[in-house]
Amino acid sequence: MFGEILHQVRMQKPHIHCITNYVTANDCANIVLASGGSPIMAESPEESAEITALCNGLLLNTGVLHPDKLSAMRKSGKTANQLHHPVILDPVGAGASRFRTDSVNILLQEIHFDVIRANLSEIKALFCGEKVSHGVDAVSSDSITEKNLPEIISLIQSIAGKLNTVIAVTGQTDIIADKNRAFCIKNGCSMMKTVTGTGCQLSALTAVFITANPDNMTEAAAAAACVMGVCGEIALEHLKPYEGNASFRNRIIDAVCRLDAETLEQKANYQIF
Repeated sequence: MFGEILHQVRMQKPHIHCITNYVTANDCANIVLASGGSPIMAESPEESAEITALCNGLLLNTGVLHPDKLSAMRKSGKTANQLHHPVILDPVGAGASRFRTDSVNILLQEIHFDVIRANLSEIKALFCGEKVSHGVDAVSSDSITEKNLPEIISLIQSIAGKLNTVIAVTGQTDIIADKNRAFCIKNGCSMMKTVTGTGCQLSALTAVFITANPDNMTEAAAAAACVMGVCGEIALEHLKPYEGNASFRNRIIDAVCRLDAETLEQKANYQIF
């Protein structure tokens, strides 16, 4: 299943407009290229809608947010909806400040998102009214475990049903769910936490996958999470003893570039609920 989704990405080579975090923009662009897509990075409100119209899919990432960037996101999101282009939201740091939280809520009110990818703390801040003090990372109490997995799946599916979207909650265990199904992805490795922006990269990767597979959004988002985890494992396997997180970051992108459908199917570790 995931192998065919990857094959469609390689075949279609979708153009993705990324309004993303400048801390990770280069890595996001490179992982889009590595997967087979083509990135355009533009966040000026004077051109954002026009650029969106040239592309096939849209990523909105609220990292390093400012008013002009929010304006560009609103314009691009509305344009993408009008053109029926897939749109993904990465609400980086939602709950960390009132400005970020209020801005994300504006986006949610004005734009339909096909996928929302976030950590569990961000999801709870947006949809459960929980206050957080964690910055942009999930707090340790929001770890997904075997014990709380059924509860978290139920929460995510409830939100997905209300918004008619796919919710991708990522961390040590990833849960990707719509109102009817949930994929639990267990690929990845702990070293991925040492690289800033692996979540941003996953959101960019998800944008490529859902754009190339618009009739299978849930499976496509799950496949993207699986690809990221598998490639983290491959990167770690090839890391030399003297190499650290910078080399590891590059090896993740290399692994995405070289990944084939057969390897993905062999290494994929997931359950469907």
